Amino acid sequence: MNHYDVIVIGVGAMGSATIYELTNRGLSVLGIEQDNIPNDIGSSHGITRIIRLAYYEHTSYVPLLRKSYTLWRDLEKRIGKRILVTTGSIDASRENDEVFRGSKSSCDIHNLDYEVLDSGEISNRFPGYQLPNDVIGLYQPDGGILIPEECIVGYVNVALELGAEIHGREQVISWSPMGGGVRIKTDKGEYSSEKLVITAGAWTSKLFSELKELAIPERQVLAWFQPGRPELFTPSTFPVMNILVEEGRYYGFPAYGIPGFKVGRYHHRGENVDPDTMDRNPNSEDEALLRSFTNRYFPDASGPTIALKTCMFTNSPDEHFIIDFHPEWPQICIAAGFSGHGFKFASVVGEIMAELVCDGNSHHNLDLFKLDRFNAQKTGGACESD
Repeated sequence: MNHYDVIVIGVGAMGSATIYELTNRGLSVLGIEQDNIPNDIGSSHGITRIIRLAYYEHTSYVPLLRKSYTLWRDLEKRIGKRILVTTGSIDASRENDEVFRGSKSSCDIHNLDYEVLDSGEISNRFPGYQLPNDVIGLYQPDGGILIPEECIVGYVNVALELGAEIHGREQVISWSPMGGGVRIKTDKGEYSSEKLVITAGAWTSKLFSELKELAIPERQVLAWFQPGRPELFTPSTFPVMNILVEEGRYYGFPAYGIPGFKVGRYHHRGENVDPDTMDRNPNSEDEALLRSFTNRYFPDASGPTIALKTCMFTNSPDEHFIIDFHPEWPQICIAAGFSGHGFKFASVVGEIMAELVCDGNSHHNLDLFKLDRFNAQKTGGACESD
């Protein structure tokens, strides 16, 4: 049986960064991925992903984001490719709603640069936006886009250069504690390790049944529409956006990689799914939901459809991450429940997981992400959140 210091199950965003960080610390590491590397069946694809510092979800994320930016730039230097493109970001809602209020609070607490713009000022500066009069926006200049496939391949290539072993298209059948270590059985062999890290995205609860009600996969659809005025939807003219309007909360990107304005709705149609049987074919209802929003608020982008793609969120009950040790076996670490806003953190999550494996703790504050917070909620305790 092949033996390693650490086995990582799942080689998407979080897994690839974790494998790199562990290998960079001199450990022997095996990464196992059930599909291709990279692939388009989970949550780590889609040409572009948003990264933003003005974080309404919780002010505690901002220090992690600052480190994440540093680590993404470090990866760029190592691979000699651009993977983070700065566009600025717009976080907008009515003034007393959570998106604007929470984004401004994060900026104020962490001394981030920002400007407050009303809808007219947003349209004057960025004409692709046509938001309602009662919407107010926060512009933060450091927001931008990550290139997810390049991020994953970059981490995998550097990890391989450092000596990692990575297997694609290999299905984990079972794992079990073995003494102070772990034994893994796949459809191609058996392996053992001192430590195990599970970063399996939407499949995590299939490997760790205790997360069945805590890391729930949800079907998500993205659309790319051809702009009638493409000059308004470039990385230099269109900041990435996170906006809450009466139809819900939406996110959007300038054209990059695919020649179209990219748009999605958080918790698209509220479809919880089994990741092995999910409908991966976007349909007319998916398209209509995204087009009606684009017609109203970004009319110069609402031309013919260029592309539609599915992916998945894996939602925790409070939509904060789950990063912790297994409650029974301390040789096992889990990173899950990234709830549709985790990709931007992959670089720092890799560092965190390596620290948990190597040191038994992390220098980052992980209180928000502890698994036992859900037990506290069941017994009447409170979890800090916005």
